[in-house]
Amino acid sequence: MAHARISMYLPPDINPTKAAIAYGCRALPKLNEELNSEDLLTRQKALMALCDLMHDPEYVYEAINLGCLESLKSLLKDSDDLVRIKTTEVLYIMATHNVGRNGFLENNVILALSFLMNDPYSLCRQNLHQAFKHLAELPSGAHGIVDSGLISPLVRKLQREEENIQELILDTLASCLWEDATEALSSGAVPFLKQKLVSDNKDIRSKAARALIAISIPLEGKNQVWKHDVIPILVHLLKDKDGEVQANAAGALMYATVTTEAFEVPREINQGSIWFWRFSPWLAFSKALALRQAPPSAPCQAQRHDQPLLFPYNCRPAMMAPKQTAPEIIKLFQSGRCQ
Repeated sequence: MAHARISMYLPPDINPTKAAIAYGCRALPKLNEELNSEDLLTRQKALMALCDLMHDPEYVYEAINLGCLESLKSLLKDSDDLVRIKTTEVLYIMATHNVGRNGFLENNVILALSFLMNDPYSLCRQNLHQAFKHLAELPSGAHGIVDSGLISPLVRKLQREEENIQELILDTLASCLWEDATEALSSGAVPFLKQKLVSDNKDIRSKAARALIAISIPLEGKNQVWKHDVIPILVHLLKDKDGEVQANAAGALMYATVTTEAFEVPREINQGSIWFWRFSPWLAFSKALALRQAPPSAPCQAQRHDQPLLFPYNCRPAMMAPKQTAPEIIKLFQSGRCQ
């Protein structure tokens, strides 16, 4: 028989950990007000609700226009650990959208986030580096990170962070170094990346080799890779079991071995071995392509696209005519006729 007793339990469709979202266009203004509330529970619930809403780029655009980024920047300094963790999560989700990344640059969010690089909670630091990783995918975002002077702190963090965070840092560094490797070279990034090449984690080895590709593009980077004996490790990684590690190691060698000193290192390591003579044509091919693709202002004179690529006499790949242009050689390699 029915009775009028009221249940002590909440309705099944109500989440007590999230703030109630107002209807329509009032939703985000109300949440922005709650972000600035003095009540801790109110701030936490508002952040939980924002984590769900920020997956929609339309809400991200509206939140930026309402000034939510300024509220979130202030919450990054909150004394409550859950508030800081959820704030970095909201910012990380916003950084997955292009409109969010542009909002970061316009509202100086990069420096505000950087103060949490030493936060005691790893989840907070992980969200922070995920935001940096997505931001660096935008060329202007990578420049923003470089201009904020964060390359040196990121390089030093490689020594102390957990492995999953190291992967995020390496992704960020690789994107930033493609734009400008000057600060990384002056801060001694090459020895740190060299240590990561011998990591037991294949993802870290692969991402470190990818970062070395970018850092080896300027002449100073090539010289540092040679002086710090990174080339022997890269040669060894060509026999790694993981294909991505091999590819990134080959890419780093392509740029690093353009100089004469660096080009002779693999020959000295593997002189007389059968494997070296199988590797030599690919190294020569990579060097020739790098020389051809170099800008006119590079120290070495760039070859024209329609000029023949010159190989050492004893390093010419099989089935290759004495003089062939780059497109013809690429077709030979892609067809598998060059061993």
